[in-house]
Amino acid sequence: METFDYIIVGAGSAGCIVARRLSDNPSNRVLLLEAGPPAKGFWLDTPAGMARLFMNKKVNWSYFTEPIATMQNRRMYWPRGRTLGGTSAINGMVYIRGHQLDFDHWKSVGNRGWGYDDVLPYFKRMEHYERGADRYRATGGPLWISDPAVKHPSSVDFIESAVRSGVPRTRDMNGELHDGVDFLQFTIRRGVRQSAYRAYLEPVHGRPNLVVKTAAHVHRILFANGEAVGVEARVDRELRQFAAAREVILAAGALNSPQVLMLSGIGEGAALQRLGIPVVVNAPGVGRNLQDHFYVHSQYASTPASSFNRDLHGLRMYWQGLRYLATGGGYLALGSSQVAAFVKSGPEEEYADLQINFRPMTFTFDPSGKVTIDRSPAISASVYRARPKSTGHLLLRSPNPEDPPSLTPNYMADPDDIRATAAGMRLIREIMATPPIASRVLCETVPGPDVQSDEQFLDHFERFGNTCFHPVGTCKMGQDDMAVVNDRLQVRGVGRLRVIDASIMPRITTGNTNAASLMIGEKGADLIREDALQRRL
Repeated sequence: METFDYIIVGAGSAGCIVARRLSDNPSNRVLLLEAGPPAKGFWLDTPAGMARLFMNKKVNWSYFTEPIATMQNRRMYWPRGRTLGGTSAINGMVYIRGHQLDFDHWKSVGNRGWGYDDVLPYFKRMEHYERGADRYRATGGPLWISDPAVKHPSSVDFIESAVRSGVPRTRDMNGELHDGVDFLQFTIRRGVRQSAYRAYLEPVHGRPNLVVKTAAHVHRILFANGEAVGVEARVDRELRQFAAAREVILAAGALNSPQVLMLSGIGEGAALQRLGIPVVVNAPGVGRNLQDHFYVHSQYASTPASSFNRDLHGLRMYWQGLRYLATGGGYLALGSSQVAAFVKSGPEEEYADLQINFRPMTFTFDPSGKVTIDRSPAISASVYRARPKSTGHLLLRSPNPEDPPSLTPNYMADPDDIRATAAGMRLIREIMATPPIASRVLCETVPGPDVQSDEQFLDHFERFGNTCFHPVGTCKMGQDDMAVVNDRLQVRGVGRLRVIDASIMPRITTGNTNAASLMIGEKGADLIREDALQRRL
């Protein structure tokens, strides 16, 4: 077996950062294993390429959930990145850190060093914020953070209407004031997607102490004497083993990290035994605490100038392509939304528990997961509960590492999530009926003005609601019996094994989750360096 100091499983948002930071020390020999292919291609670089990557199985795991009892037994499509950069290579590029109190909550449940003041330096370390540095923001980091390439007039009007409806204006939702309405920020640099791979690893490509292997699907972690000693992986079509002299770091994401743990014998003991997997650690929390943001759309037929739907069809689409190639700008340089408003669903909430997103365009989801931009002029707004009370779980489908995991999100299982989401839909209607955005609206088409009661909204949620693609929490950090890792991200019950990715979140953050996943990579790398375990002989 080849031996490395550190083996990192998964080249996603956190894994790329851990590989970069550990390999900054030339005395460390680092192996990064990624199941997918290299991140090459025009649409991987182009922000608008996310629609083309949504069901591209070459770079996407293309998972489906089990039939969801709370969603009229619908199976839901869950894309996850399967290439260098992971989901940061195919996502909507929205950059939202989360509310300051999110991280203070993590600390309050027993995770030392994870409060907002503790993690803020890591957020600042990783970013180059194009507006400049202040107490909360920084410049000079690897990851470029930008405003929208085009600030559409409809988006400007939506912000003004939200303010007139009582939503405060924030000038930087990643700064001092998270709650409120503003333009979103994105991991885009001069029209080019900034995945974790592009920002962190591509600039150091060729380092002699960093080996990156693609088409390397890790099947299990290897153990000896209560410690992780390496991994077994299918590299191309060959089953190989690699040894770790210091640590194995699992950074395969909220769906694949718990799957690899269970395949390796770390999980709920009885369930593993039923599949014939020898139990290394009885850890009932592995795969539990699955959290995700569940969103629902509102759509409005609009005046032609209020929407760029038509600009993404026919000859206009070719013009936008030429514009992008010539300038790096235009609609092909945009992320998934334009504006976000963080608001409370009721006065009892300590801070915003709803995220409303606005887009001067609309699209249609096919049940298979295909995304199609609509042709008629229309605008849309969506809402999700930012800290849902409903949680689900992930299980092994079989002991075969090539089989996808079994995913069961229990969306809307808690009545409070229904109440809060319905309140968000009503607030969207209030904003859209308020000038100046009201002058752009012809009529509400989805869900339609006949949907008024909580019961009618729930039926709409069950039939048309969808994932925001933000799964977290399945290897949660904490001190209780269901915690999988401690506050140094070490897997409980074994040595020399950590999980560093979105799966360690005790509770989902208020907003899109990629920024927090990146921060976890930065902080996790520091924890490894601080502990500096001796090489195993």
